[in-house]
Amino acid sequence: MSDSATRMAWRSPVLGEAKQLDMPAGSIRYFDVGSGPVIVFVHGVIVNANLWRKLVERLTPDHRCVVLDLPVGAHTLPLPADADLGPVEVASLVADSIEALGLDDVTLVGSDSGGAFSQIVVTTRPERIGRLVLASSDYRDNFPPKLFSYFTLLGIIPGAMWLVSQTLRISPLRRAPVAFGWITKRRMDREAEDSYALPLSARAEVRRDLRRFIRKTDKTITNDAADRLPGFNKPALIAWSDEDRVFPKSDAVALAADLPDSRLEYVEDSYTFSMEDNPDQLAGLIRDFVVETAE
Repeated sequence: MSDSATRMAWRSPVLGEAKQLDMPAGSIRYFDVGSGPVIVFVHGVIVNANLWRKLVERLTPDHRCVVLDLPVGAHTLPLPADADLGPVEVASLVADSIEALGLDDVTLVGSDSGGAFSQIVVTTRPERIGRLVLASSDYRDNFPPKLFSYFTLLGIIPGAMWLVSQTLRISPLRRAPVAFGWITKRRMDREAEDSYALPLSARAEVRRDLRRFIRKTDKTITNDAADRLPGFNKPALIAWSDEDRVFPKSDAVALAADLPDSRLEYVEDSYTFSMEDNPDQLAGLIRDFVVETAE
């Protein structure tokens, strides 16, 4: 395997061995480590399971951590060429994975667009979900967030996806606000950053999957999920980044109001990806939340 391919496929050692789930919509990879109450982690667009590596390291002593690797732009296992893919379909992959693994009383943790997928799951297939954690996430009309509104063009302008993806090969450009610059307060580990950026630039099948996803992205999806959130009456934790530059605190307040049994906490010293910037505080909030809401 070439050095570039190795960096593209890198997975944090704390996630353990990659496993595969084969489902009607296609196959995805996942990681399953630790024991105890089950936490399922859902990442967003152009990141992958590595996003959760720091939380997994801190939570596995007391929890079983199931980390999904979803086909949204930083994956290494593309879906079939004829697969239907959009936010609703990704949410279905999350729910199907939970069901296929026989998990119950799951703590579902979502971030960024993974938070949108999680909102869809708990409002359409909540049976196996025991509690919900939303770090800074898409919500209602902020889908995609304004900073990344150019994403919609990548799905319709020929060649745009390839052109933008090639800029991600250039390390300094990744710190631009419209890339990772306003997502993390401090630079991510190079290995993790490469694993997010390189699959999209290197593989046409990955770009194809993301293009299909973008074409089906619509604010009506997140607004519909938000309208249904009052029907999810299980415990919810909104753990919003205190210095977020992408997702406004007003959305955190609105989400907390939408969810009948919720609490709102702010993660200090962090931009959107608090699991990168301040994993100690976020892991502590999740750990305490699971213990305090256990039946």
